[in-house]
Amino acid sequence: MTTMEKLKILTDAAKYDVACTSSGVDRSGKKGGLGSTQFSGICHSFAADGRCISLLKVLYTNFCICDCKYCVNRRSNDVKRASFTPRELAELTIGFYKRNYIEGLFLSSGIIKNPDYTCEQMLKVLELLREEYHFRGYIHVKAIPGADDQLLKKLGMLADRMSVNIELPSEESLNRLCPDKNRKAIFHPMGLISGGIQVHTKELVQYRYAPKFVPAGQSTQMIIGATKDTDYQILNLAESLYQKYQLKRVFFSAYVPVAENALLPPLQTKPPLLREHRLYQADWLLRYYGFEARELLDQEHPQFNPVIDPKCNWALQHMNFFPVEVNCADYHTLLRVPGVGPKSAKAILQARRAATLDFTGLKKLGVVLKRAQYFLTCSGRIIDGLRVTPDIVLRNLISQQGIELLKTEEPPEQLSFFSPTESFEQIRQLMPIRIRG
Repeated sequence: MTTMEKLKILTDAAKYDVACTSSGVDRSGKKGGLGSTQFSGICHSFAADGRCISLLKVLYTNFCICDCKYCVNRRSNDVKRASFTPRELAELTIGFYKRNYIEGLFLSSGIIKNPDYTCEQMLKVLELLREEYHFRGYIHVKAIPGADDQLLKKLGMLADRMSVNIELPSEESLNRLCPDKNRKAIFHPMGLISGGIQVHTKELVQYRYAPKFVPAGQSTQMIIGATKDTDYQILNLAESLYQKYQLKRVFFSAYVPVAENALLPPLQTKPPLLREHRLYQADWLLRYYGFEARELLDQEHPQFNPVIDPKCNWALQHMNFFPVEVNCADYHTLLRVPGVGPKSAKAILQARRAATLDFTGLKKLGVVLKRAQYFLTCSGRIIDGLRVTPDIVLRNLISQQGIELLKTEEPPEQLSFFSPTESFEQIRQLMPIRIRG
């Protein structure tokens, strides 16, 4: 099998892994070396100067000793198999870089023979790139659960970012669908990477040229929709991972049916893209808006509203918190207002030092008044002629994007939910939302 034939198989096998994003690290080029890394992004994102930056996303091998029921590369699945040698993959990466195809590498792998052997092969690839080819571009590598700690530490000294896929949201789901994996083996490398980052960060404070360990941090991925785990369980798990392991990102991957099994959704099931989208919105609220998972969902209401984003949903449940006076509210209070983000909240704090703000001024500062107008006052007044009742607010906050996505994703019998002939009251009764105040 030629290298290009292997490449075709192993890049296709890697497409279900979404845990790659912008690099999160800056490293300039150096005389005698190849490449550089921009903080702005890797993997088909856009740099500050407008360049599209991408990376080679590939598996080292799609041979695997595990038999995860949802995975296309499971050992019981009859697919074409391939495996690189460390030299082949290193030369391929450098060749693509010199042709300006890529600026970095995202390397994952099936488990071949055992975790240690797989980790050793991936380590050889990184050693060739860093030490022989002097490649200074971005490298994101997947840690292999069960591999020796020393091997994982060596990977961390050569990679910019590492990730360990948590796979499924609950231990029960993991036991059902991944009989060869266990939570302890997954969490152990997470803790190892997190501890290594903290130790090396302290060393950098004392020694300017101390070696860096996973400078862009670590991330993980969860599969959404393959099991009956609720959004409440998923979001609480994500929050605990951020707090315990200081992860940069938790990625949510809508399950794409690739295997027929009684424990999995039918093959004709469409990926839950809207649910994935709502989880990413909630994840943003956890990381940048100061929300906690328990504020957004609870055991009585464990799923996100399909037609309203999580922040608007929270606001409708807490109408007694509003309206907020824009000329005196603090930063964290402003962030609770739908239509106000971190940038516009900072702009409000800055602008009101010089003048009293009105609704026209808020629009110029980037506030989305279509949503914010129902939750803000300027000098104690709302917009002239605006009526604020729970039903009116709900009607105007319904996400058109959510409706369109639901039309394409949900079974036909649910489409009547959005039929023009349906009354708003019928829609309101069907929506999983609590309106207080």
